[in-house]
Amino acid sequence: MKIPTRRRKQEQELQQEIRAHLDMATHDRIERGESAADAKHSARREFGNVALVEHVTRDQWGWIWLHELGQDLRYGLRIVRRNPGFTAIAVLTLVLGIGANTAIFSLVNGVLLQPLPFPAPDRLVGATIYFPKGAFAILRDRSRTMDIIANTDSTEFNLTGKDLPVRLTGTSVSAKWFSTVGTQAARGRVFQEGEDQPGNENVVILSHSLWERRFSSDPNIIGRSIILDNVNRQVVGVMPASFRWPSPKTELWVPLDLDPRKIGDYWGSSYMPIIARLKPGATVEQARAEIKQLRLQVLASYAWRMPDDTWQKVSIAPLHELLVGDVRERLLLLLGAVGLLLLIACANVANLLLARATTRQKEIALRSALGAGRWRIARQLMTESVLISLLGGALGFGAAIYGLQILKSMLPADMPRLAEVTVDSRVLLFTALLSIATGIIFGLAPVGGTSRLNLTKALKTGDRGGISGTHRLSSLLVAGEVGLSVVLVIAAGLLVKSLWNLSNANPGFRAEKILTARVTPNQSFCAEAGRCQMFYRDLVERVRAVPGVTDVATVNGLPLTGAWDTIPSDIEARPVAPGAHVPMLMERVCTPEYLRIMGISLLQGRGLAEADGAPSAQRVVLISKSTAERFWPGKSPIGEHIKPRWLDTWWTIVGVVGDVREYNMTQNMAEWLDGEFYTMYGAHALNGSGPEAAPAEMTLVIRTTEEQSQVGSELQAIVSSLNGDVPVSQVETLSGWVREAVAGTRSTASLFVIFAALAVILGAIGIYGVISYSVAQRTREIGIRMALGARRSEVLMLIVGRGAKLALAGVFAGLIGALLLTRLMTSLLYGIGSTDPFTYVSVGVLLIFVAVSASYIPARRAMQVDPMVALRYE
Repeated sequence: MKIPTRRRKQEQELQQEIRAHLDMATHDRIERGESAADAKHSARREFGNVALVEHVTRDQWGWIWLHELGQDLRYGLRIVRRNPGFTAIAVLTLVLGIGANTAIFSLVNGVLLQPLPFPAPDRLVGATIYFPKGAFAILRDRSRTMDIIANTDSTEFNLTGKDLPVRLTGTSVSAKWFSTVGTQAARGRVFQEGEDQPGNENVVILSHSLWERRFSSDPNIIGRSIILDNVNRQVVGVMPASFRWPSPKTELWVPLDLDPRKIGDYWGSSYMPIIARLKPGATVEQARAEIKQLRLQVLASYAWRMPDDTWQKVSIAPLHELLVGDVRERLLLLLGAVGLLLLIACANVANLLLARATTRQKEIALRSALGAGRWRIARQLMTESVLISLLGGALGFGAAIYGLQILKSMLPADMPRLAEVTVDSRVLLFTALLSIATGIIFGLAPVGGTSRLNLTKALKTGDRGGISGTHRLSSLLVAGEVGLSVVLVIAAGLLVKSLWNLSNANPGFRAEKILTARVTPNQSFCAEAGRCQMFYRDLVERVRAVPGVTDVATVNGLPLTGAWDTIPSDIEARPVAPGAHVPMLMERVCTPEYLRIMGISLLQGRGLAEADGAPSAQRVVLISKSTAERFWPGKSPIGEHIKPRWLDTWWTIVGVVGDVREYNMTQNMAEWLDGEFYTMYGAHALNGSGPEAAPAEMTLVIRTTEEQSQVGSELQAIVSSLNGDVPVSQVETLSGWVREAVAGTRSTASLFVIFAALAVILGAIGIYGVISYSVAQRTREIGIRMALGARRSEVLMLIVGRGAKLALAGVFAGLIGALLLTRLMTSLLYGIGSTDPFTYVSVGVLLIFVAVSASYIPARRAMQVDPMVALRYE
């Protein structure tokens, strides 16, 4: 940076004025009889500190700070280049802290902070409770504060008529869904009003990726017909590549089938999220009040009498809040964890700067003696700190860009908005501000030390005791590092133990050596009586004949996958009073071998038999243990009766089986379900809650030997030989489904373990650095001790003892902090409390061991000190 012409002229005038003043004072003294040398010396002494006068004068010119900042930056860069080893260690430490924070903040930004990618996203709201199609139609038609729309969570379709049949994931949406959220098709159009009514719904919109992958980006796709579930649907639009809603898995959209004639589907099983856009002038409070009133109108219009308290807790909330509510706590905890990691990194770098400041104290003392004020020196040291931090931040930002992809791969694929997470300008600004703040934080340590600098001692050959309190501050920083590490390691330990408990929890079935595969004929294929039963009977027989297969069964959905049918039911022994709660039961439709293959225990009565599926057979069911205890406490339910609410014929309970973790690894069922029953796949198995036809979609459950890959490769060929339009999908092991069920806990625990490991490493480095510095400072003392007869073991205990004391102080503080902070993660734990004594004691012992180990290396070096050399040491 060159000094501008005006500034150069001011500098020249200042120098001339000072010289003129000194010359005049010297001339006056010469005239009074002093020698020229004495007169010149006396004049300079009387004038005072020339450099200080220059500095004060420059302050009056204005903008001098910019010039001095340039000086500080140039000098700081020289210091950084002159100490490459120190710079590399400090920068690498900061890369770990800032990079981890940047990556996690990218997740928080993309998932929690970024608004939904629609016009006026703050006007989009949603109901806190799911409603069936019939309820949605009433809400849509009668609301005065909201434009209400709805979509299913996911709907699957068979695409046939082109190559091999494939199973596609789609979403059924109401006709005004696209226009209400505020998006348009990239090609063609979106759905129009009325296209969700019976007879008008045979249209489809494709995702951009499906259009590219399956239809080779055909520019003439609009207007063509494709076959979905044996129904011709006309393609009316292709969405933009960036549109991935409501799920990244969505490959196509079809209109909702709003047919009130299908009573079971319209009122019974089609529960789905309700979203809306507030009408102009309407507020969220008004919408909340209205939904309470509309609830009563929905209940009055229901196909059967519903309990008076149904949906009583329904409310309206911002849509963004509803989408990310389940992951908010997890992400904020991760952000807090990397925040602790960054503090540990700051403490480490602060210790490095403290050690370096001790070696620079003579330089600092000399600058002070020449007139530099404390603020000027502090600003120079802070500039160096911020330079190091910015370098670490730049490299950390680069590491976060690559690390974010790894991080996203570790998280559950169904995390809301995960696909939208990127490193954008907001993340860049966050990293820049974080880097500057970090530099200031760890730069405060050496700045505070120089404020207590003893100039007289420092100017005497660089006395090492010139900066008072350095050892105390350094020890405090290390104890703080250990304390923060304790908090992180305890949190990681609790999550790991929780993951262990989840992974080893009894799900109620045996997952070993079981292969599963979804087989999905079109529903129309099963419309003819007995056709689906014959298809699955032949399929089971052929698969059973495959080498390596020991047994085969079919079921309408696997545990832990979220696939089940919900049936509002009547219990003969527990009649429901008008307006009271109607029991909601989960239905599992299966073949008799299913319970045996899965290892689900039969506790009472008998199991299902092939004869139970005959058209003329009495309808029988098995119920779970918890269902029996809920509705028939203290007595046998065998011979009792239940039925779906809309049927007239009672079903007889013939057996009780063990509970199965259907919902997740911590719950047998969702909280709003009251029980579970198993019924035989046959002529009168329910298709969801709709017409009495056997379900088309079933999952094969195959018990195999070790050669599962061979079995999987033959499945599609066997199915195709029976029906060429039936796809096979999700050929996976049941153990894989169990692992997927704990993916959220596993990813959180894994990240905490990584952060905890980094914290322990940084803490160990910090203790090693402090003890090494202490040994270097106390070399002469150690030499004297050894010269007076101290044994090497005593020197070892002296040095290691200091490290142990620091660790004990840090562990004690960390345990107190963990007791306070780990309560925030209680909802993430399973089978373990947030104050688990074993975890706390184990982590405390571990950190003390790490501290002692880190102290041992410099202690060994101290033991090798030669007393004669040490006594000559300055």
